[in-house]
Amino acid sequence: MKKLTILVLVLAMATMLFAQGGKEAAASDGRPTIRLLTDATGIDDKSFNAAAWRGIVEYYGDTVEKPANRGKLYDVVTAQTQDMYIPNLRQASDEGYDLIMVTGFTWADALSEVAPQYPDQKYTIVDVDWVGQPNVMEFIYSEEQGSFLVGLAAALQAKEDGIQNPRFGFIGGVPGATITKFEMGYVQGIRSVFPNAQIYDYYANDWGKPELAKAQAKNWYDMGVYCIFSAAGGTGNGTIAQAKEYRNQGKNVWAIGVDSDQYADGIYTGTKSAVLTSMLKRVENSSLMVLKAVADGSFSGGVVQMGMADDGVGYSTANPELSANVIKLVDAAKADINSGKIKIFKTYREALAAGAAPAGLAALDD
Repeated sequence: MKKLTILVLVLAMATMLFAQGGKEAAASDGRPTIRLLTDATGIDDKSFNAAAWRGIVEYYGDTVEKPANRGKLYDVVTAQTQDMYIPNLRQASDEGYDLIMVTGFTWADALSEVAPQYPDQKYTIVDVDWVGQPNVMEFIYSEEQGSFLVGLAAALQAKEDGIQNPRFGFIGGVPGATITKFEMGYVQGIRSVFPNAQIYDYYANDWGKPELAKAQAKNWYDMGVYCIFSAAGGTGNGTIAQAKEYRNQGKNVWAIGVDSDQYADGIYTGTKSAVLTSMLKRVENSSLMVLKAVADGSFSGGVVQMGMADDGVGYSTANPELSANVIKLVDAAKADINSGKIKIFKTYREALAAGAAPAGLAALDD
């Protein structure tokens, strides 16, 4: 029994030292420690979480392929269900990380509960501006701006292809104000070229079920839809998969990537990709900004808005099949957005009232 007691004590001390390892590393290295907490789609979603992770590893001078300091200065924990959000937050808070980062509005309630319980712990969240705690830095993005650009690009490409009355689709993950900004920007970009364009939308109510998006994309492409934009995390990868299959068969259909540049994910032969362009939401810039703020002592609770002028959002020109003339026109629109010449409605309510979006969409403003 005495030997067993000693063994238990040794294991307990080892666990404490491991948990404190991040702070010790930060003290000797001069850089803060961070734990990223994600939903079930994890950092392999090729989208939102992947961008947050990319910014973290970049801050430490590593790459996603070779995250040398993982487990020392930074790490990531994926919650398989929302029931794990609060336990994961509390565990990370107890383990002594300088910063805890969560991604997406589904974390807002859990963070609102846990952050006041650890007033000395620094937290950051992306896509939320209502937590309102002094130890939480909140980042929101002007998704409607980048989405306007990709909608405009898709419409202009259809026009260059000589398609009469092209139809378009939008696939969302879980409906809410953030995803509505994606949809409204996309719709307004399309309708700036085709004012009466027919636009379909569908919400999967899940961030990690690509099979749902793939089935819906197939249905729409078979109906003659030209291009589909998915803002649905890992679910949206199903749209790209279906577009790849059909373009490989010679069908003129397109997918639009989201958050990260998904051109490479759409490659079906050689350098040909089914991803015409991607709406770039540079979540990695939030990771970099907040880590620098912790390091230099300027971290403070509050909301940080990331727009096109801040290099927070944009669009990808990686696909060589995206017409040079289209790029020229989209870049001109980008300048007009920054100058305020082009106004983009963020909510379905506003867009509908202004006649900038069709009735009957499933977008939610709350």
